Amino acid sequence: MRRDSIFYQLFQQWPELLFELLDNPPANAQSYRFDSVAVKEPKFEIDGVFLPPESETPGVVYFCEVQFQKDEQLYERLFGELFLYFYRNRDRFDDWQAVVIYPSRSTEQSQTRPYQDLLNGDRVHRVYLNEVGEMAQLPLGVALMVLTTLPETQAPIEARNLLFRSRQELPLETSRAIMEMVATIMVYKFTNLSRQEVEAMLGITLGQTRVYQEAREDEAKSLILRLLPRRVGEVPESVRVQINTLSLTQLESLAEALLDFSSLSDLETWLAQQRQ
Repeated sequence: MRRDSIFYQLFQQWPELLFELLDNPPANAQSYRFDSVAVKEPKFEIDGVFLPPESETPGVVYFCEVQFQKDEQLYERLFGELFLYFYRNRDRFDDWQAVVIYPSRSTEQSQTRPYQDLLNGDRVHRVYLNEVGEMAQLPLGVALMVLTTLPETQAPIEARNLLFRSRQELPLETSRAIMEMVATIMVYKFTNLSRQEVEAMLGITLGQTRVYQEAREDEAKSLILRLLPRRVGEVPESVRVQINTLSLTQLESLAEALLDFSSLSDLETWLAQQRQ
């Protein structure tokens, strides 16, 4: 299951969601902006950076890492990235915090001794999604994160419960956004089912109006154009123009394919295949 793009979409739409995972969120959590950055020389890629309002300078920058596979050099990379980024932006930030999201403790790096002072301090927060509590008691955004970790036998029931809660607790527009995210998570989880079959399993039907489709296309293009520089470096304007001509189906395919890209040539090859 490709969770990078799911969590990216969650944080892009609701940046304040990160702070629902913390015991002591900043007072201005609603004002933070989510972004992703690439730090060059050497090139590092940070999963997510939550930037304080520009009006609050210097401010506290939050780094986020979503780790669903065991990586025995995760902390080496994470602290190397964040300290380099913090050094290069020292005039804007006067402090930092880091949040690492795991599905469970077993996924965490085994050898952590060199970083114990940092991990046991008050700047690094490790979140284990299987320990955050019962789904029914969680904020809806956090429950969406937990939904990505559930087995296929349990996920449909909890997904339907989430949809019911969203209809009861949220305005229509926000409820539809939750519905879309639930459907997307379930499509990733049940790869053998079509989106229509997943919608039938959940008892929902997403809008197919022209306005709705255009909104989804704009959202998909924006997401892809923000993700691509992390994978392939700077994207030329001519390539951006090609991406803007893709259909929604092609954009959804590209969103999945780009996670395997390692260079601009991979993207250009994929685009050329779409013209055949």
